[in-house]
Amino acid sequence: MIELRLIREQREEIEARLRTRDSSVDLSEIVSLDERRRELISEVERLKAERNQGSQEVGRRKRDGENADELLAGLSELSNRVSELDEALRDTQAQIDQLLALLPNVPHESVPTGSKDEYVILKTVGEKPEPAFPIQNHLELAEAKGILDFPRAAMIAGAKFPMYVGAAARLEMALIQFMFFRHANHGYVPVLPPFMANARSFYVSSQLPKFADDIYRCERDDLYLNPTAESLLVNLHQDEILELDELPKQYVAYTPCFRREAGSYGEEERGLIRMHQFNKVEMFKFTTPETSYHELDNVIADAEGVLQALGMHYRVVLLTTQDMAQQATKTVDLEVYLPGQGRYYEVSSCSNCETFQARRGNIRYRPGPKEKPQFVHTLNGSGLATSRLMAAILENNQGEDGSVRIPDVLQPMVGAETL
Repeated sequence: MIELRLIREQREEIEARLRTRDSSVDLSEIVSLDERRRELISEVERLKAERNQGSQEVGRRKRDGENADELLAGLSELSNRVSELDEALRDTQAQIDQLLALLPNVPHESVPTGSKDEYVILKTVGEKPEPAFPIQNHLELAEAKGILDFPRAAMIAGAKFPMYVGAAARLEMALIQFMFFRHANHGYVPVLPPFMANARSFYVSSQLPKFADDIYRCERDDLYLNPTAESLLVNLHQDEILELDELPKQYVAYTPCFRREAGSYGEEERGLIRMHQFNKVEMFKFTTPETSYHELDNVIADAEGVLQALGMHYRVVLLTTQDMAQQATKTVDLEVYLPGQGRYYEVSSCSNCETFQARRGNIRYRPGPKEKPQFVHTLNGSGLATSRLMAAILENNQGEDGSVRIPDVLQPMVGAETL
């Protein structure tokens, strides 16, 4: 979350930058509550000092054999007043925390202002495929081959759940293993975390409280299904103080991801494009503030490396202020081209969250011996999500005869050259 001190000291600047993300942002209530909080703290401290002096006077009177009943009665009233103010202070702090929890992160100065459609294309890699024959949509192609079975998936779980069968199941597992081990071999510590997390973990990651309606909750156990491994990995160092020589700490995890994806979507969102369940390999880093944007470049490069190894045409896109996740201060997406639809789709989102999540999780590092601990910066990047990547492989690698060439690096794991 945003540091309250910054709002207090730089209200106009912070408010203006946040309004590039959400025009309705108004910090006046937080500022007013903060003033009330500081008044309460001052009054509580004054009354506690008065109570301490009174207690000392009671002790003196008793030692001297003097009557202290009236003074004791006054101290009792004073203690009651302190308790009331302490309760008011806790309530005021809770209101401040709730409002802060709903604010988005302050966008980095390099992030363009604008709506979702005003993104900036940083670069395009490879040539857009222009086949000399009609390209089949990945869903049509896969269902004709019998390797995707959405009707049976719907029978088992409901709409927008996938069912990979035969060669598609092999290809899906090959993608997961290839990406997981590639990142692990490039210095990321491999992790297979729980697929569920508690409310505090989802608060730290920023799924809660703002996006409670978008995630699956198991009410009986008060646990939530993982929407992205970022939500799990950011919690690896809750309430810890890391040493400078430990940073950057970098992890890679594989998890299935579960999202409600509420709302109605058009024909172009069918198949593997938007689902309630999908697989993803996720990269995550804890860094110092001084190195975090260099490390963001590294995360992006590592995600790009996967696409390059698979021989995919893609583009790199800088998101605008209104298109970033709440916790992000800067986000760069990698998008692959689907010729069956003639458009690009995101397969990796790489973000720097600076101290936003670290403050929620109390995750700090010590810059040097005897120095005061500082909050780390956290970064995340898909490395990658498999569903749209699978769609891109099916559509970009298909031949005129309907066959699909499997990328060279995956062929040994799939056990075939074509689908």
